[in-house]
Amino acid sequence: MLDFIKNIDVDEALVADEVKKIIEKGLGKYSEKEALRIILNCIDLTTLEGADTKNKVNTLCEKGLTYHQKGNNIPNVAAICVYPTFAKQVSEKLKNSGIKTACVAGAFPSGQSPLFVKLMEVKYAVDEGAEEIDMVISRGTFLEGNYQTIFDEIAAIKQSCGNAHLKVILETGELQTLTNIRIVSDIAIAAGADFIKTSTGKINPAATEDAFFVMLQAIKSHYEKTGKMIGIKPAGGISEPHQALNYFMLLNHVLGEKWLNNSLFRVGASRLADKILERII
Repeated sequence: MLDFIKNIDVDEALVADEVKKIIEKGLGKYSEKEALRIILNCIDLTTLEGADTKNKVNTLCEKGLTYHQKGNNIPNVAAICVYPTFAKQVSEKLKNSGIKTACVAGAFPSGQSPLFVKLMEVKYAVDEGAEEIDMVISRGTFLEGNYQTIFDEIAAIKQSCGNAHLKVILETGELQTLTNIRIVSDIAIAAGADFIKTSTGKINPAATEDAFFVMLQAIKSHYEKTGKMIGIKPAGGISEPHQALNYFMLLNHVLGEKWLNNSLFRVGASRLADKILERII
């Protein structure tokens, strides 16, 4: 069933060289401010801490709702991303705003729970108002070579999402090789992911440009074969505008302008938005 992942072998040195060349070319027709405005509108403003409270989540929602009030042509963020226990609160706070309610669910951040538990958590989050689910694969299962199990779990969680979009977190920093990252990217896409996402933000390294580039190549290959556009989300450790701009450049070079919107591009961040605002206001 997973014959499409046979004979995948990513040349890591070649990837590093290509990433460097793309970033050196710069933003092309985009000014820095234009690119940063697009990035701000693609941010999933996030809090995923054990110490999260209703007041903290409420403050984050209010923050996300007010970016467009800071000046002309300043957009709001794309989504507020929280744990499922806050989904109803966030959904009600964001009602009619155009900002999505996103939840991590399915044994985030480890992925180490039985499938029925993952499915129950996903269903709970959706029932509470989540419009987007960020799940994470079990890296242990993948590294054991149980690729079919990874496919089946993603497919089952996608079904449990109903109308909610599914972002599949690969946790690239634990996958050991770029070849593994390409394999699991292809599996996630084939299993029904609406987005593939680099990281939970809970381990180091989190997002890297090389991993992101390999994921972009998987999306490009799928698009060329099927015409279906899959989204992508770098997340984890992206706290400075120059880092976000590098991901923007890579995305634009590999997939093109039609991916430069928050239907297909997201950036997971908790500190980045305010720093971008300072640069574009």
